[in-house]
Amino acid sequence: MPHDINLILTLAGGLSAALVLGFITQKLRLSPLVGYLLAGIIVGPHSPGFVADASTAAQCAEIGVILLMFGVGLHFHLKDLLAVGAIATGGAVAQISLATLASMGLLHLFGFSFFSGAVYGMAIAVASTVVLTRVLADNHDLHNPTGHVALGWLVVEDIFTILLLVLLPSVLSPGGEFWSALGMTLLKLAALSAFTLVAGQKLIPLFLGYVARTGTRDLFTLAVLALALGIAVAAAEFFGASMALGAFLAGMVVGQSEFSARAAAEALPLRDAFAVLFFVSVGMLFDPASLAQDWPLMLATLFVIMVVKPLGALLMTSLFRRPVKLGLPVAVSLAQVGEFSFILAGLGISLGVFDQRVNNALIPAAIISITLNPMLYRKAKELAQRWEKRKHGDHAEHDACLVVPGEGSRARVVVVGYGPVGRSCCSILQHSSIQPVVVEMNIDTVRQLRGEGLPVVHGDAMQAEVLREAGLEKAEALLLTSASIPAGEVTHIARAVNPHARILAHTAFVSGAKALRDAGVDAVFSGEREVALAMAEYLLRSAGAPEAYVQSELERVREKLD
Repeated sequence: MPHDINLILTLAGGLSAALVLGFITQKLRLSPLVGYLLAGIIVGPHSPGFVADASTAAQCAEIGVILLMFGVGLHFHLKDLLAVGAIATGGAVAQISLATLASMGLLHLFGFSFFSGAVYGMAIAVASTVVLTRVLADNHDLHNPTGHVALGWLVVEDIFTILLLVLLPSVLSPGGEFWSALGMTLLKLAALSAFTLVAGQKLIPLFLGYVARTGTRDLFTLAVLALALGIAVAAAEFFGASMALGAFLAGMVVGQSEFSARAAAEALPLRDAFAVLFFVSVGMLFDPASLAQDWPLMLATLFVIMVVKPLGALLMTSLFRRPVKLGLPVAVSLAQVGEFSFILAGLGISLGVFDQRVNNALIPAAIISITLNPMLYRKAKELAQRWEKRKHGDHAEHDACLVVPGEGSRARVVVVGYGPVGRSCCSILQHSSIQPVVVEMNIDTVRQLRGEGLPVVHGDAMQAEVLREAGLEKAEALLLTSASIPAGEVTHIARAVNPHARILAHTAFVSGAKALRDAGVDAVFSGEREVALAMAEYLLRSAGAPEAYVQSELERVREKLD
């Protein structure tokens, strides 16, 4: 294989295998992550046929980790953690502690030290954000109390993982004292956090504002990627921290600004491709033949993931007096491992904490847990509902936990564009006690509307992430108020986000109305038609035509123009 095309061959082979196997696993109603891991096994050195370059795949995977952590930072808000209070913090800490203690004991039986078992236990204690959010969304639990607790739990686990990624290399540094290494790490961590969060709060939004005003999408995308990668590299080079932490902090800063939705929508699709390569690179490390020797360690790992972790979570939800209807689904949703487990395990191997055997045990255990998790979640949810119904009768559906008063009490309409038509629509909606949320690309208009107290999202309506940020998933209607908006493309994306929302579109020409209705638009309003109708109505009334005749003529013209 010529050296100068290693990158191209690795990307082509790895992504193609991931596409095929991800598609197959998706059709089998399994997580695509299973397909990506299997793709890595197929293109890895332990399988016949094409072998991807391991070092190239590892560097692509590192980019995937940086962008993944940047994405986590983008969606990280302290209010998400505060909303579920003590149960997420206490539950996550207790679950991690229980999984760590169980792993220490089990791995000691396989000849590992207690310290190695502790690091391994902390790695497999962390659940996959990708898997969890997918399972919750598929079961319509992402925005109810079960989803709030599970996601809050994951926020705590993410914070724990970030701290471990930073501290572990320092405390194991050769020739260094534990406490001095720990103190220096915390000092550097504080300096990096202060620099990024304090300076970044002013500089990063200012920089992105200048770029956004150019109106060029590719420049904004490049700006976000440059921030993520640049701050990640600076964190490693100047502060001695992990690139993952630097990317997380950069994501937090951007996420608190008005550019969060646009950054997630326009820049982070690249994250998904490199995140796939991360799972492929992990799969490349697995030697299927090793199962003949390492299957006992794999079973022990699977026991901790699928028995110890959910039992610990169920115990904590019970101690916090949460109903079984909430506790059992939350516990089962966490019975899997994912991206950060592999990152921590890989870090442990690179630091000599343990050997390659842990990957040979972790990867098949991860595949099994990720495969079974959606099915087990559905069964757990059904079982919990039957338990609550038998215990409380018909009142089992009432769950006062974490319900936000007044949420959803007013209809929500997403208004795309704040030109003359959009401005008038918002005024009418507000006067009718209907809450509009504006999607607008012009950053100056966005800031003006925020100053006026009107909910607004900065971004392109052709990005599903922007529409979700605006609340389309729960909205009753979507108004495409400008004829310059590609209404057909936006409608296709909007239907995927919310199939039941009514979509109203403005088009400049009558000839485009039929195509928009065929695309799924409920009602189309053409500038040509409305002007013709208004002029005809004025002329007929001026001529003294009876009201019945005016209305019948207008209806006839409408049908003809439609």
